[in-house]
Amino acid sequence: MINRKFFAITAAVVGLTFLSGCAVGPDYKRPDLKLPDKHRGAITANDKKFLADFPWWDIFKDPTMKALIDDALKNNFDLKMATAKAEQMRELAGVKKADYYPQLNYSGMDNYGQGVTQYGLPSGKASNMAMGTVQMQWELDIWGRVRRASESATAQYLASVEARRSITIILIAEVATAYLELRALDNQLAIAKRTTESFQSTYDLFASRHKAGTVSLLETSRAGAALAQAAASIPQIEGQIIEKENQINFLVGKTPGAIQRGQALSEQYLAPITPAGIPSSLLERRPDIRQAEQELVSANAEIGVAKANFFPQFSLTGLLGAASVDLKTFSNSYSLGGSVTGPLFNGGKNSANYQATKQAYEQAKAQYEKTIISALREVSDALTLQQKLVDVRDQQYKAVNFLRQATKLSISRYIGGLARYTEVLDAQQQLFPAENALLETDRDRLVAVVQLFKALGGGWEN
Repeated sequence: MINRKFFAITAAVVGLTFLSGCAVGPDYKRPDLKLPDKHRGAITANDKKFLADFPWWDIFKDPTMKALIDDALKNNFDLKMATAKAEQMRELAGVKKADYYPQLNYSGMDNYGQGVTQYGLPSGKASNMAMGTVQMQWELDIWGRVRRASESATAQYLASVEARRSITIILIAEVATAYLELRALDNQLAIAKRTTESFQSTYDLFASRHKAGTVSLLETSRAGAALAQAAASIPQIEGQIIEKENQINFLVGKTPGAIQRGQALSEQYLAPITPAGIPSSLLERRPDIRQAEQELVSANAEIGVAKANFFPQFSLTGLLGAASVDLKTFSNSYSLGGSVTGPLFNGGKNSANYQATKQAYEQAKAQYEKTIISALREVSDALTLQQKLVDVRDQQYKAVNFLRQATKLSISRYIGGLARYTEVLDAQQQLFPAENALLETDRDRLVAVVQLFKALGGGWEN
């Protein structure tokens, strides 16, 4: 029969376990932050369907762009690494959670030999010794050290999940932005070719008149220089198109190659001005904020782990086994006991570790608050840019129309002998950058919607 002392030890330690109502260290509480009532730059709208409530496939209408985003979500290397990281952190959280339970191990032994006297001479006959045991060790989590460690590891796992989601929405925004920039470069190339043709016509006009002796070589030379400058922009833009295609291929996990085109930039539809939502929704929606909060939860739990190290650790140990000297008859053995260990002196190690975890919490808290403020800034910047670009585009559109009209009039006046050649060249040279500026603004308006969608943390749930 098991000794009554074992029962007494077991009952006392298990009783302490049930008497422990909570773990030492602070329970997590979200920091109280004063958020504004609305985003700076947000418009008033009756529509309660906020931009971030739409999944990405309802925001981007171009089927080619959607296909590229799908490929990126399947093949992007950063996303694959983030997925593996999340899986790793989940398993590591399982390692910490396993400490809740008793640890059972087995061992076996079979020796054959003959005893040896203290003089090194054989003694007795040869014998066989076989033994098998199962050992148990269980740390009773009186002070919540194991619970806090598991809480910290779980929070780290959840933070890695949010990191993956953050990479997902960043990836969607990067692919969409790169594709819009590619379509803008296509348009820029068309403008460069059209401008080159215009300068070619002007040069041919001047050259024919110079041949006829009605204009000087100076006029023809300036027209030729303008033609060469416009023509030089074509291979430069073509190189930029290849670079942008390579960037998109890298994002979707493919080798360099051509990218299929879908809708033209002018056909792209993204809601020009969309209600943004309320600032507090960022706390629940943006993955980087959720990640920062989980890291704060983890840092808070580590304080409890460090504090629990000041207190004694209680453990139950047990052994059950059998031994035989002839492999025929076995004698059973068992033991059950409890142990307590605790720090007496370690040179201030536990105290320093405790203070270090508190400072780590303060760092995580500052990072959490910084992430929120940064998110609010990104939303405000995107909202403001989105709205201001509307006015910019209106003025640039007027400028392009005026310059196109001025170019036609200057050529007509030159042919009629009412204007100098400089008037023609000046009008043409102003039109080229004005058309590019208008194109870039159209591109930036679309990209601003993408950036607002990203800043609001939209589209990642699914």
